[in-house]
Amino acid sequence: MPLIERAGGVAIRVRLTPPEWRITGDLLAGVAGPRTRALMFNNPLNPAGRVFDEEEVATIARFCVEHDLIAISDEVWEHVLFDGRTHCSLLAEPDMAERTLKIGSAGKMFGLTGWKIGFVCGTPEVVDPVAKAHQFLTFATAPNLQTAVAQGLAWHEDRFTAMRAEMQRSRDRLASGLAAQGYVATASEGTYFLCVDLKASGVYLDDETVCRRLVTEFGVAAIPVSAFMTGEDRATGPETGVIRLCFAKADAVLDEAILRLGRAREALAR
Repeated sequence: MPLIERAGGVAIRVRLTPPEWRITGDLLAGVAGPRTRALMFNNPLNPAGRVFDEEEVATIARFCVEHDLIAISDEVWEHVLFDGRTHCSLLAEPDMAERTLKIGSAGKMFGLTGWKIGFVCGTPEVVDPVAKAHQFLTFATAPNLQTAVAQGLAWHEDRFTAMRAEMQRSRDRLASGLAAQGYVATASEGTYFLCVDLKASGVYLDDETVCRRLVTEFGVAAIPVSAFMTGEDRATGPETGVIRLCFAKADAVLDEAILRLGRAREALAR
């Protein structure tokens, strides 16, 4: 968003409200104007861990077609879904193939975030400007890493199924442990993240204050969801009472974090 604004554009933000984080036609009504050119969409949604369903993705597609928009669809978490969910790609919606730039990430698919290798899919008309920008920003990515990722993309689906099962087990371990400590978590349908509703958990402090105290007093790093917001949304949105935790950790780390978060809740809920 800041890059759009630095280039002279105007970014119109659509606020999603926890715990559902749901997209509706009413939410999008009036968002696009005669000068609107593109829509940015993230599915599965980081930081909320929401996986948008067929109806919501279809709503986004109809909106793009109606207003003749290019869709920049960040789908880097598409393989990290839980509870038997199926990813709905915006690229696959009717009349969207020629107007969608789909973004993928080997880092999320294979747990290799340090490699910083992603990819884009779309028609030549949509992809070519991205290739030109890449030439000036990154120029090139290590060929050996590209070869490794290409091999990974050819893996059998069983490997991804096993990965999802392992991540889901870690999610459930963290969620059940937090519930035992008195926390209320929002649903994590995908990604590596689980969000906690502070107010529902009896903690009446803003998310940034809570995260600072968690790391300095209890040794647990969390992310305030308000860090993903700007302007008035960050100052006034209900999301300022939500923090994000990562469960892509070993069992022992999760168990220790749960105990520390339990002690933190006792102190912060006073």
